[in-house]
Amino acid sequence: MKKLFVDLAEKSYNIYFDVDFNKLCDKISEVGQYKKVLIVTDTNVERLYGAEAVRVFTANGYDTEITRFEAGEQSKSIDTIMSICAACIEHGMDRKSLIVALGGGVVGDMAGFAAAIYMRGIDFVQVPTTLLSQSDSSVGGKTGIDFMNAKNILGAFHQPKLVYINTSTLKTLPEREFVSGMGEVIKHGMIRNRAFFDSLVKNHDSIAALDNSVLLDIAYTNCSIKADVVSKDEFENGLRADLNFGHTIGHAVEAYSGFRLTHGECVGMGMLAAAHIANKRGIFSDQELKGLENVLKMYGFSLKTEISDRGAVKDIMQRDKKKSAGSLKFVLPEKIGSVFQCTDVTEKEIDEALDFIGK
Repeated sequence: MKKLFVDLAEKSYNIYFDVDFNKLCDKISEVGQYKKVLIVTDTNVERLYGAEAVRVFTANGYDTEITRFEAGEQSKSIDTIMSICAACIEHGMDRKSLIVALGGGVVGDMAGFAAAIYMRGIDFVQVPTTLLSQSDSSVGGKTGIDFMNAKNILGAFHQPKLVYINTSTLKTLPEREFVSGMGEVIKHGMIRNRAFFDSLVKNHDSIAALDNSVLLDIAYTNCSIKADVVSKDEFENGLRADLNFGHTIGHAVEAYSGFRLTHGECVGMGMLAAAHIANKRGIFSDQELKGLENVLKMYGFSLKTEISDRGAVKDIMQRDKKKSAGSLKFVLPEKIGSVFQCTDVTEKEIDEALDFIGK
C-alpha cells in the first residue's frame, strides 16, 4: 500500500493507494474512534459497491447505514444536501460520527458539503471510485453545489480525515467516465509535470488496459501534484488557482450543454481554448498546442462541441466564481508543464477561443 501525506498543519491527512477495500477500516480507526457511519453514494456506485461497503464497515463493528441519490450532475443541489442531512438525523449521527463518501466527484462534493454543515461540521472520509475523483476532486477539501446555472457556486472548504483510493474500482468505470477522468490527469501534466505528460503518451496502452501498477502510479502522481499545491494554498488565494487550468471556459461549456457533456470532457476543451489564447499571444508554441491536441485525441476526447450561442456561454462565465475584482481569471500555458494566471483576457480572445472549440 502506497501512502501520501497532505500537509495542512492540524488538518493534515494521508492518502492511501491500494487495490481493494480490505484496509479501509484499519486506516479509519487510526484517525478517530467512530461508532456510527453513514455511507453516502449514488445509484450507480451503490449497485456496484454499496453492499460490499456496508459489509466491510459492519464487520468492523460500525453501526452503518447507507444513503444514495440519483447519479449525475443534476444531483448537485441543495435538495441532495438536505436529504443527506436528514439521513444523518435519522441514523442518530452526532459530532463523533463519520460520513463516508463512496463514489465520484459529485458524491464527494455532496458528502463533504453535508459533513461541513451538519452539526456545524463532522468528520468525513473520501473513498473515490472514479478516475476523476481519484486524480483530483477527492483531494483538497473543496465541496460545492451548482446553483442558478453556476457550477460549484455554493460550497465550503472541509478537509477529509483521509482519502482511500482503490484503483480496482476503475475496472467497472464506463468508458466515457474514464475519458472524463483523463481530463484532470492530463491537466496535472500540463500545469506541473512535463515528464508525467509525456508518460501518458508512452504508457497509453497500459493505461487503456487498466493495468493496476500503472493506475496506482497515475493516482499517486496526480495526488502528489494536487497535494503539493493545496498544502501551499488551501483556500485558493493564489497558487491553487493553477488547478483551474481549462476550467474557466470548461465550466461554462459544461453548463451551456445542460451538463450533457461530462466535466472532464469540458476541461479538455477548456484546456484547448486556453492553449489557443496563449498560442495566439505567441506564448504557447504551435508544436506544444499540437501535442495537447494529440494526447486528448489519443484518450478519446472530442476537440469540438456545439456552441451556437457564444453570448450565452460568456454570460455563464460571468457568473463563475473564478473572478478577481470583477475580472475573469484565466490560467494560460506557457509550455507543457508550466502555466500562469492572468485577468487580462479580452472578449475578442474569448470569442476566438470559443470558435476554436466550437462547431
